[in-house]
Amino acid sequence: MKLSALLTTLLLLLAGCTGLPNNIEPVTGFDQDRYLGTWYEIARLDHSFERGLSQVSAEYTLNEDGSIKVINRGYNEEDGEWNEAEGRAVFVGDSDVGHLKVSFFGPFYASYVVFGLDDDYTTAYITGYNRDYLWLMSRTPEVSDEVLAAFRKRAEAQGFELGELIVVEQ
Repeated sequence: MKLSALLTTLLLLLAGCTGLPNNIEPVTGFDQDRYLGTWYEIARLDHSFERGLSQVSAEYTLNEDGSIKVINRGYNEEDGEWNEAEGRAVFVGDSDVGHLKVSFFGPFYASYVVFGLDDDYTTAYITGYNRDYLWLMSRTPEVSDEVLAAFRKRAEAQGFELGELIVVEQ
């Protein structure tokens, strides 16, 4: 009985990590092929897995099985070395909706929610399963002040706390 309750709780927790934050809608009309390629991290809410990293980028390529290979890379100046993590992403539902789940650790997945994407696929706003996760990604290592200001405005309007927002050194 206890094992059954533990497994049920674990499954609910894992499912919660692939959900959507309240009142955040992923983009529709998402085109996976246009999204593939290199993206640069412009701004983020910091987390232990990225702490101290600069020059952060993400490379998305298609795997043979239709999933997306994710390679995140960043420079750790304190250690004087590059850190790299390889993961796998799959769509949570329809492939034209910007809601994926990504795993860097075996069977454990977390939400990857594209909630803002310009028509040219040059900037993207991304969150996780809650508002503790937030990224501004761009096809270029730098963006204009106007692009960053628009991101901040949208993120605040969506309920993100930006006091800990880091603008990433590229």
